[in-house]
Amino acid sequence: MISAAKNATAFDAWTALGMLVQLVVAEPRRLAPARELLEAELLALDLACSRFRPDSELVAVANVARGASGDVTVSVSPLLAEAVAVAIRAAQLTDGDVDPTVGGLLSALGYDRDFADLSRPGPAAHPESRPGTVTVRTIPGWREVRVDVDRHLLTVPAQTQLDLGATVKAWAADRAAARIASALGCGVLVSLGGDTAVAGPSPDGGWRIRVQDKTALPDAPVDGATQVVSITDGGLATSSTVARRWQRGGDVLHHILDPRTCRPAKPVWRTVSVAAGTCADANTAATAAIIRGRQALGWLTTLRLPARLVEQDGAVHVLNAWPEA
Repeated sequence: MISAAKNATAFDAWTALGMLVQLVVAEPRRLAPARELLEAELLALDLACSRFRPDSELVAVANVARGASGDVTVSVSPLLAEAVAVAIRAAQLTDGDVDPTVGGLLSALGYDRDFADLSRPGPAAHPESRPGTVTVRTIPGWREVRVDVDRHLLTVPAQTQLDLGATVKAWAADRAAARIASALGCGVLVSLGGDTAVAGPSPDGGWRIRVQDKTALPDAPVDGATQVVSITDGGLATSSTVARRWQRGGDVLHHILDPRTCRPAKPVWRTVSVAAGTCADANTAATAAIIRGRQALGWLTTLRLPARLVEQDGAVHVLNAWPEA
């Protein structure tokens, strides 16, 4: 998914934290300070929540849990506490489909470094976790994680490695867009790896967003079926089984795991795009829809969230007032 901002007056894009960052503001003179604010947000996010950065808070929590024999409680920053709370809320809303305790499993499958470093085929995934084998690896489960946002305390079971990737980018987009709009008094769109949030006054006709398999710059060649839609508030997110894929020992894997099977979700959908009141909620619903497969059609209909689901053969389903192509 990419942001194509018609009527927006200033646009910038760069790569950070292994993802494409896109920023649009409604006033050109606000672009430079908006980028400064966004870069500061991303740096703080990386230091708190990265699973790949050895000096991050999240890695420090995993290191403590690795040497423990029971539950461990640690003091964390307000940022990490809130990020974990967002992940637990996503698990609650999806009956556990989006579970932050899959970090160890992702590492066993080979997703143990920045995604850019996974482009080269590697050895077979952990034998307990390979898609073609009987799975004996388990995850602690989100109900075993507790966070006190007011006191900044996080409790995790021993050996737990959290992964916030299913929620943290979308939440960060919401957070950054709101902060920039408040600080600079202008409309803003923030897209982090395709998770897009808007805040402040929107341009005429809304913020135009191109939905597709993989996020890219607005002028990049289009690959596969796409659609341009517009939103005036909230957020829009796309989850995909084709964007983040890697090969291990002959197995082609993707990053959206079904916590019940401890394997990558069955590839029913190429992509699921959802619009919601926040980007965090949109991404939570889109990710859960990938995991639920065909049951997602009824589930999203019940939630009344506008959605676009693309099958592996390219067939498109639209729900709940999502515009027809």
